Amino acid sequence: MKLIDPIVQFQAEIQQIRRDIHAHPELCYEEHRTADVITRQLQQWGIPVVSGLGGTGVLGIIKNGNSTRALGLRADMDALPMQEINSFPHRSQHEGKMHACGHDGHTAMLLGAAHYLAQHRNFDGTVYLIFQPAEEGGGGASAMINDGLFEKYPMEAVFGMHNWPGIPAGSFGLTPGPMMASSNEFYVTVKGKGAHAAQPHKGIDPIMIAIQIAQSWQTIVSRNASPLESVVLSVTQIHAGSATNVIPDDAQLVGTVRAFSNDMIDLVEQRMRAIATHTAAAFDAEIDFEFRRNYPPLINHPVETAFAAEVLRSVVGDERVNAQTEPTMGAEDFAFMLQAKPGCYVFIGNGEGDHRDAGHGLGPCNLHNPSYDFNDDLLPIGATYWVRLAETYLKKATDAAI
Repeated sequence: MKLIDPIVQFQAEIQQIRRDIHAHPELCYEEHRTADVITRQLQQWGIPVVSGLGGTGVLGIIKNGNSTRALGLRADMDALPMQEINSFPHRSQHEGKMHACGHDGHTAMLLGAAHYLAQHRNFDGTVYLIFQPAEEGGGGASAMINDGLFEKYPMEAVFGMHNWPGIPAGSFGLTPGPMMASSNEFYVTVKGKGAHAAQPHKGIDPIMIAIQIAQSWQTIVSRNASPLESVVLSVTQIHAGSATNVIPDDAQLVGTVRAFSNDMIDLVEQRMRAIATHTAAAFDAEIDFEFRRNYPPLINHPVETAFAAEVLRSVVGDERVNAQTEPTMGAEDFAFMLQAKPGCYVFIGNGEGDHRDAGHGLGPCNLHNPSYDFNDDLLPIGATYWVRLAETYLKKATDAAI
């Protein structure tokens, strides 16, 4: 690897910041302490800061030279409502809250890059450091955009990064086009007629209707969607009843739909509604149908993805860059930023979990796991990528002429 020496030498300080953030996790739109830590560090390094974008978001601005060109580098800050079971000194100090997705590490990697960029400024233009709140279901990317992120601070492209299990530490994965799926939720209530369980003929059983609907929905994936499309329709909750001898009035179906295109989500929603409505009608029941579109599919732009891949190869070598990585049905609200600006989202491998203390299991350290901890060996790798990405994108005119 061709890591930047000053960044490697600064790893201990960045690691300390990362572990401090890990010990003080904050949920979406509650990241006040985290934002304060970021702001203090950036200001200490002479970087102007804009606070409060999208609620608790932070924007650092590093300028150099006379060029009007600019790009954005984004890291997320929020934690998850989970109980941590780790026992190391930097475990969460807040019960029921945990950095189980590595956003503390994402923030630290961008801070490591900020420290170097502020000192060396080997570029011509502006680097915007985007510290985003509320990725975990709060749509913080959309909130920052709606608060004028791209209007007040124009940038040509925006880039994101997430640690990922199943990829060796120091390796990267990316792909042009769909990288992560859209995230959608449904809440469907079947409104029947309650009765004594021994006299079912006097009621309209919403449970049997809900079962019929749930089974029929699976034909959307197998018979309505193209076999070449990736679609997930999962019923994850069925709520009904309170006694063994009572047929309830209502039954609720809850779950998620994932796909890589908005057209496919349109199709799935239309078919779900039609099947639920007509199935219920066949049994003289009614439904309330709610379909929530949370995050759109995350679609990498081809030009920026090819550019990011070349930068990554220059840092970690060809053998550690998979430029055709398999997309995931997980979702990410960086998708909103890629709808507004060209850019690319990459996965940085978080290794096999051997960075964790003994007793926390073997194998990859899966995200949203109560024994998760970010792999600090990634800090100089991710920070070096951010720096080389910015320097290459905003190359000085004298360098570009060489």
